[in-house]
Order: sequence, then C-alpha cells, then structure tokens
Amino acid sequence: MSKRTSASASNGGLDKDASVVNQPAVDKQKTLLSADVGHFSLVRAMHLADLITLMNGFCGVMSIFSSLRYCLEPDATAHGNIWLALYFLPFGFFFDAFDGKVARWRKKSSLMGQELDSLADLISFGVAPAMVAFTIGLRSLADTVGLTFFVLCGLTRLARFNVTVAVLPKDDTGKSKYFEGTPIPTSLALDGVMAYWLHNGWILDQVPFGVWLQGTPFEFHPAVLLFVAHGCLMTSKTIRIPKP
Repeated sequence: MSKRTSASASNGGLDKDASVVNQPAVDKQKTLLSADVGHFSLVRAMHLADLITLMNGFCGVMSIFSSLRYCLEPDATAHGNIWLALYFLPFGFFFDAFDGKVARWRKKSSLMGQELDSLADLISFGVAPAMVAFTIGLRSLADTVGLTFFVLCGLTRLARFNVTVAVLPKDDTGKSKYFEGTPIPTSLALDGVMAYWLHNGWILDQVPFGVWLQGTPFEFHPAVLLFVAHGCLMTSKTIRIPKP
C-alpha cells in the first residue's frame, strides 16, 4: 500500500507461541495466513486498515453496479444511477486516504495491505471511471479499446509502485518523497469532467467533441483521448509529483 509499508507492531492473539507473538505485525500476518488454523483465519489476520481499504473497493464495485443499472434502464433520461456511480468514487478516495492514516496510527502495515490497496484502487479509480465513461456514451469498439488502455495503464502503474516503493527516496516518516507518474486516484479529475457533462446533459448522443469516423469500424469519440492521455501520465517515469 502506498502509505502502509514501514510500520511494525505486535498483532496479538496469533497463537500461544511466544516466538510468534514477538514477531512484527507483517510477519505475524504472513504466519497466520499460511497456517492451517481454521476457516476464518483470513478475517483474523486483517488489520483495521485492511478493512478500511476494503471499503474503498466496496465503493468502486458499487459504482460499477450503478453504471450497469443505468445501462439497463428503459428511460435514458433517468440519470439517478449515473450520479450514484459518480458519488461513490470520492468516497472511495476518502477510504483510500484514511486507511494509511489508520495504519500509521496503529503502527501496523503488511504486504497484504499493500496488495489490497492496489487492487481496491484499480477498481475505484480505474475500472469504475471507465465504466462510467462507457455508460455516458463512449461505447464504440475504439472507445472501449481506449478505456481498456486507461485501465491497463492504471494496473501497470500500481504494479510498478509495489515493486519500486522499497527503493524510492523516503522522508523522515518513512513515506516515499514523490510519486512516479500521476497517482491513479487523480482519475477523480475525469470523474469531475464527466459529472459536469452529465449536469449539462452532454451524454450519449451529445458527448462533447462529437464522433469521428462515424459508421466505420474505427468510429470513436475524441473525448476518449482524455482517458488515453491520463493513462500515459500514470505510467510516465519522468513525471515526479511530491507527496503531500
């Protein structure tokens, strides 16, 4: 996890073996996850910050379902489900920021937490915004290729972070000094743009910038290039954004 990579503390209640009790939290969690200790060992292995991270993923999945419900609506002028899909995403960002604060407060972090954070971010700030874009009108084959490119760039950016976080320069608190490429939660800017379009009724046949190559296999909406450009920014090696 981008904010949960350096803390260590006892986790308590792993088992009765003193050598295990004295392990750092990350090692104790790994031990519990790999041990044959019952059906609910995964739940007991989770830290509070991990549960908050899952709420980020919950917001992303609910946003996707809301987009799908709009696509199934017989009345295309009923925009409630699209608004709901957009509303869930800032809440996902809240939980994404809050889990790191909780991890540092409790001095408990883990590799599992780091992976959960990346997967939840991919859902809430990658797949869910792409689904909203599809819902409001970016539905041609070329549009979906562009949206898929955006999601895959987010996936690659998160994987790169997990691999390089240990070697990036750190500040006094152990946090990385900067992001390589734009962080995937910056897709909230695209969510804001889509919310503005929705507010003005610029969706479906009224998507800004119109349609190019209409009626051909290469038909696409130029608006999808916003997602393509954002994907390129996420995977950039030269863009370095200081962490707050």
